[in-house]
Amino acid sequence: MFKRWLDFPQQKSCLIIGPRRCGKTTLLRSRYPDFKYVTLDDLDLLDWAKRDPKGFVSSLGRTAVIDEIQRLPILTVAVKYAIDNENAHFLMTGSSNLGLLDAAADTLAGRINILSLPTLCWGESNGHPTHSVFSEKAAFSQLKSARRSLNEALDYGLFPEVVKQEGEHERQSLLQNYKNTYFTRDLMQLSNIENLDGLLGIFHNLARSIGSHLEVSNFARESGLSHQTTKKYLNALSQAQLTLKLYGFQYGPAKRYIKAAKTYFADNGILNSLNVDVAFGQRIENFVISEIEKRRKLGFLPVDRLYYYKSAAGREIDLLFEMKGCLYACEVKATENPGPKDFRNLLDFEDRLNRPIKRFLFYLGDEYKDKDGVTLIPIAALFRGR
Repeated sequence: MFKRWLDFPQQKSCLIIGPRRCGKTTLLRSRYPDFKYVTLDDLDLLDWAKRDPKGFVSSLGRTAVIDEIQRLPILTVAVKYAIDNENAHFLMTGSSNLGLLDAAADTLAGRINILSLPTLCWGESNGHPTHSVFSEKAAFSQLKSARRSLNEALDYGLFPEVVKQEGEHERQSLLQNYKNTYFTRDLMQLSNIENLDGLLGIFHNLARSIGSHLEVSNFARESGLSHQTTKKYLNALSQAQLTLKLYGFQYGPAKRYIKAAKTYFADNGILNSLNVDVAFGQRIENFVISEIEKRRKLGFLPVDRLYYYKSAAGREIDLLFEMKGCLYACEVKATENPGPKDFRNLLDFEDRLNRPIKRFLFYLGDEYKDKDGVTLIPIAALFRGR
């Protein structure tokens, strides 16, 4: 069992959101072995909970783990009653936000903590974090070691069960199994999706479009779906924590959700399972951005959301976020020797509000460098970085 980096209060009820097979159940059952465990994947238990929510929750006693509660969001009402009136301590997991977060916010506000558990951060299976990615330097020996394992993380991702497999064939087979079950058929059942071919078409178009703006009309045409159905399928992938969106950064906060979003996969293992030919640079970009998003979800980066930036002249920055009054601008380059053009967009970026800007370039080299106000960070520094 890996020592996961997610920290949560021992005495307060929690709802943990994360994709299927990210390790939610294993984490809770290992930390709370004395809690009664039930899963709504069990059809008999799900039927009982539907017919008698209050009786079902009452049968669990005062301490319990309720797994896959997204299958019956209304159950949170009975959980609220048990917490308020029976001093119950419940730990719940959900593999999709669809309807669940709204139900939890309405009924459990102030009573529980809502936390996110992504797939493993790169290096999480090796121990505790050793450094802060943006403010501290990793040891050179650790960078060299991480560099040797980078291709494995790029190719197979970091689902815990996949990481534990011994060989490439076993990892690939497991990811194929995930695609045929959790990434497709399970999602179809949960989100009322009827067209498997259309869903796979969306997956494949997303893979080919990594780093590009998401144009729903293009996706609909290439997937053979209506515009409305395409939006539904894309939203289902996001709600199931399989993809993440970066919205275009605007200086007026209300405008930030208007610009076309970019969509990335939450783990490179999802990308691998699709058997789509994706450029190396796209796989690197997806890996770095998803790894930073994992650290945001775990609370290491105290920001609400990550963005990308595109100027009126069309110059883009891969990743942008605001933390403690400072803008962090990041580019990702699949090269060991970045040239002047790789720095250009970072150097040209200015903040209209005159906030301080920290500029970073993630690259495939082994050394930290500073060049014209841009900090070069080895991608290997993500290994065991918080």
